[in-house]
Amino acid sequence: MTRSASSVRTAVLFATVFVEGFSSLGAEIIALRRLVPHLGSAITVTAPTIGFFLLALALGYQAGGRVERDFLGRVRRNFALAAALIAVGLAGPVIDALFAHVTPAPLAYLIFVAGVLCPIAWLLGQTVPVLTNLLRDDRVGARSGAALYWSTLGSFLGSLSLSLLVMQWLGVAAAILVCAALLLCLVPWLQDARERTVAADLPIIALVAVAAFSGNVLLPQQIETAYATYRVGPVALPGMTDPRVFWINNQVASIIDDSEPPRYTRYIERLRTVMLDEMGFRNRSILVLGAGGFTLSHREPLNDYLYVDIDPAIRELAEREFLGTGSRGRFVAADARRFVADTDERFDAVVVDAYSALTSIPAHLVTREFWQGTQRVLAPQGVMFANLILDSRLATPYARNLLATIQSVYGPCAVEILFRDRPLSNVLVQCFAGAPPPAAEPYTDERNRADLDLLRSR
Repeated sequence: MTRSASSVRTAVLFATVFVEGFSSLGAEIIALRRLVPHLGSAITVTAPTIGFFLLALALGYQAGGRVERDFLGRVRRNFALAAALIAVGLAGPVIDALFAHVTPAPLAYLIFVAGVLCPIAWLLGQTVPVLTNLLRDDRVGARSGAALYWSTLGSFLGSLSLSLLVMQWLGVAAAILVCAALLLCLVPWLQDARERTVAADLPIIALVAVAAFSGNVLLPQQIETAYATYRVGPVALPGMTDPRVFWINNQVASIIDDSEPPRYTRYIERLRTVMLDEMGFRNRSILVLGAGGFTLSHREPLNDYLYVDIDPAIRELAEREFLGTGSRGRFVAADARRFVADTDERFDAVVVDAYSALTSIPAHLVTREFWQGTQRVLAPQGVMFANLILDSRLATPYARNLLATIQSVYGPCAVEILFRDRPLSNVLVQCFAGAPPPAAEPYTDERNRADLDLLRSR
């Protein structure tokens, strides 16, 4: 038993590994949330991020197992460095600046993972193997088991409390401050009780605290919830009077201006024209999956709207920051796929407009099963509209396969490309309720039944 081991209470050691588990998994959760505005939440983003984190954690375990002396000093330094990386490296303005100035986005992602996330995991991963040397038990298995228990318990409670409580009610920046503060609070305790002096740690604690407060409170922050990042700002657009944009995850979600009547994004105006003018919707029930800025029903008293969005805070934010007035229609905070699977209501129209980033529809909202859910909630003569962001030639595998998936459920659908002069365009897909018609057969010179089919169609 070393002198440090005998003079540091076991409770402090267990508290240390608990905080390590809490903060390390917290950093991973925060990192995944920070990447959503820039890369979306697809499995191709989340899985590599988790993999890199686990690899760095494994390397940290190995490095910690090789430490032979100054156990407390090693953990002290690691906690201070990890707190600084969490406080600064995970701050919203820092990550926004990284993705704004480093292109392409995958390069910025690699810099973030290699420069911030992996070092945090490596530093904190050393904690359990290092402090196992100081626990009071003759059996190595009992010591390591107890340390791993408290570390994993910290990870469990951190994942629940940060995602379900802190990030939901206080935001992502608050979760960063919680993780950094817990690490800093333990720094003075990780030294021999007979030599402990808080004064020696005050400069580094104060420096990290100031950096944390500056990066997560003082610097301009976007409005954040557990699900998305929001902001409203002016933009110059031809034909519009003082337009303002509602940004969700750094992408344009809705536009409204001060004209009378107001102007909106082109796809919203097109949807309103189709439903109100061309299809004559009056006293109809319309389900909107993905609320955006609630502009589809803005100043539209002729129909009943139900908005479904996964973020319970979006309606209040849109009304306060973007519309400047109350929104029309009911609102349900729920996952779109879960809602169409569970609801007993039927709608005359379903509008699918759900995105987590510019071109990133959540993966579970592009499958055949989801489109079958939208078909299930349609009234017998109902219509489904989907706003898709696709290449304007509909030539990419994603565009072709997504359209094919929708039409495998609905049959042939109308496809309207709104911006043919851009690489990416809003593409409006319009499909109707009912079973899809029989598969079509092409006309050939040998078997040309066009005239007969034309007669049958009248």
